[in-house]
Amino acid sequence: MNGKELTALLESWENLPLLIRQLIDKPEEITLLMNIALHSDNKKSWRAAWVADKVNDKKPELITPFLGKMINQLKRETNTGKKRQFLKLISLNEIQKNHFAFLTNYCFKCFTSATEPVGVKVHALQILFNISEKEADLKPELLSLIEFELENNPKAGIKARGRNLAKILKKQIYSSGS
Repeated sequence: MNGKELTALLESWENLPLLIRQLIDKPEEITLLMNIALHSDNKKSWRAAWVADKVNDKKPELITPFLGKMINQLKRETNTGKKRQFLKLISLNEIQKNHFAFLTNYCFKCFTSATEPVGVKVHALQILFNISEKEADLKPELLSLIEFELENNPKAGIKARGRNLAKILKKQIYSSGS
């Protein structure tokens, strides 16, 4: 399969289950998929990121080599569908320490943005929580931010994830005596 064929398959939702199976069976084609997800400006290229997420559900080892590229792509990505999928994939995987500073700043901006969709915000919040598990000094600030957002931006997805993470953070902060 080449890039044009893969892009054509991404045009129709009906093709995606078959495409996911094929990519799992022929992992050498994952690079084609990720090149479309990362670099194509086709308006439906976000579907490549969605397919990558579904492949990750079954074979995460096929997607993890691309995490650094996804993080770098966030610096210039404007497609909210791609941002949501990249952030979700990043949130599901171990984050390398060299990416902590960028992701912390980026995710704080996403989570507090008035214009980002809830899906982007929720995955950004999860990444911030994941980083706080390695950088405990971030926990009190993150808890304050979550509480502020729960009070001022009570959308369902934010409430569900925010309440759950706030409960964990409170327990961690108070048990550590911070």
